Amino acid sequence: MSSNNNQMTLAAIDLGSNSFHMVVANIVDGNIVVVDRIRDSVRLAAGLDKNRNITTEARDRALECLRQFGQRIKGLPEDAVSAVGTNTLRKAKNSNDFLKAAHQALGYEIETITGLEEARLIYLGVAHSMAGAEGRRLVVDIGGGSTELIVGEKFTTFYRESLYMGCVSMSRKWFANGKLTKQAFKSARIMAMLELRSVQDFYSGLDWQTAIGASGTIKSIGKVSELMGWSDTGITAESLSKIRKAMLDAGDIKHLSLKGLSDERLPVFPGGVMVLSAVFEALKIKHMLVSDGSLREGLLYDQVDRIRHEDVRDNSISTFCERFGVDQAHVARVKKTAMYLFNNCLSVWKLDDELRHMLGWAAEVHESGLAISHSQYHKHGAYLVEYTDLAGFTREQQRSLAALVRSHRRKFSNKLFENLPGNTGKKLRKIAVIFRLSVLLHRSRRDRSFSEVKVKAGKNSLKLEFPDGWLDEHPLNKADLVAESKYLKSAGFKLLFK
Repeated sequence: MSSNNNQMTLAAIDLGSNSFHMVVANIVDGNIVVVDRIRDSVRLAAGLDKNRNITTEARDRALECLRQFGQRIKGLPEDAVSAVGTNTLRKAKNSNDFLKAAHQALGYEIETITGLEEARLIYLGVAHSMAGAEGRRLVVDIGGGSTELIVGEKFTTFYRESLYMGCVSMSRKWFANGKLTKQAFKSARIMAMLELRSVQDFYSGLDWQTAIGASGTIKSIGKVSELMGWSDTGITAESLSKIRKAMLDAGDIKHLSLKGLSDERLPVFPGGVMVLSAVFEALKIKHMLVSDGSLREGLLYDQVDRIRHEDVRDNSISTFCERFGVDQAHVARVKKTAMYLFNNCLSVWKLDDELRHMLGWAAEVHESGLAISHSQYHKHGAYLVEYTDLAGFTREQQRSLAALVRSHRRKFSNKLFENLPGNTGKKLRKIAVIFRLSVLLHRSRRDRSFSEVKVKAGKNSLKLEFPDGWLDEHPLNKADLVAESKYLKSAGFKLLFK
C-alpha cells in the first residue's frame, strides 16, 4: 500500500448501476481522511439491452470513466485499491467480457459483489459516518438496480436484504416516456410493494429506532425535501407526499422543477421516489435521516479493518465451518503443512498475502462437503463454498475458493482455473498444488510434522525430499504421491519426490 510513516493511501471504487464513484483517502493513524472524490453518471443499467447484455454505447461510457479513474490512482499498489461492481454487473450476461476490458481500462482488478455483501458494506459506510446515532438502525440504500435494507447496531449488521428494484429499473419500467401520470404512479407503487411484501412484516418487527438513507437517490430526495421547505432535516412521509404531488402537477419530467434536483438526476428521480415511498409505506417510516457514507466508504473501512488484521472473512469462514461440522483438529494439521509448503514456494512462485489467506481458508473449509456425503465430498464442498453467503467475500473470491476445494483431490482440472478473472487462475493453480499435497500427506489424520521435508519449487514443478527411509516407512503416502504425480503431469505440472 502507498504509505509514508503512519500514512497510507487507499482508493475505493463503486461501479454502480447508475453512477460510478471513486473515493481516494489517506489513512492517518487509523483515521480516514478523504482527499478526492470523482463521480460519473454512466447509467450502466440503462445500457442493458433486451437480452441483458451491456450495449456498446454503455460499455464505451463506462470504460472512458474507468480510464479517468485509473489516471488518478495510477501507481497505487494492487492491494490499496478496492473496486467492485453491483447489481447490473451481477445481471449482465456479458459481464465477464466487460470486466476484462474494465480491468485494462482502470489498471486494477474489479470484482462483483453479491447483494448481501453490498448491503454489509453499505451499512459499514453509514455506521462510520453516523457513529453518534445510538440504538438499532434501519439503513436503506436505493441504487440503480437494487434496494438494500439492513438492520444493525453500532458497526454490526443483524439482518440484510437486497431487493430487485432501483431508481433506474423503476424509471425505465414506468417513466421511460417522461410522463408523470396517476396510472404510472399506481403501477410503480404496486410493483414496489410486491417486491417488499416478502420482507415487510419481518423488517417492521425488528424494533429499530432510527431509519437512515444512503446513496444518490435518497440524498437527492433529502436535498429536495429540505430546500423546498418540506422537511427541517432529512426526509419525512409528508415531504415524500409533497414531492409526489409536485411530480403529478408537472405531468412530465421536462416540466418538473424542484430545488436541489439536478438535471443529471432528473431521468431516474421518479423511479427513486416511488421506491422510497413504498419503503416508507411498507415499513411505516415517519422520518429518515440521510447519510453521507455508503458503499465506497464501507469499502474503505473494510480495507482498514484488514490492515488491522480484523478481516470479516475470517469470521465468515469460522461460522461456515461451525455450521457444517468441520473437524477442526484435522484442519489445523492440513493448514500447518500448507503454510510450510507455501513459505518454501513464496519467492520462486511470487506468491502474496491474499493467496496465503485463500490457501488457509481452503484448508479450513475443504471437508465441509462431508456434511452432505463422503462420496464426491469435494464437489459438494465446492458448491457450498460458492453459493453460501460469506460476508466479506466477492463473487470472484468465492469462486476461487470453491475451485480450490473442488480440485483438492482426484483429477486435477485446469478448466476450473481458466474461467477465473485476470491472472487469478494461474496463481491459484499453483496454490492448488500446495493444497493437494497438504491434504494428501495427512490422509492418516494423525498429528505429524513435515518441517524436515526439503522443498524446492521450479517454474512448473515441485520437488519434495523426505528424511532418509521415511517413504519406505509410510507406503500409503508413497503410493499417494505416485498417483498424485500422474494427476499433476496430465495438468502440465511436474512433481518429484524422494
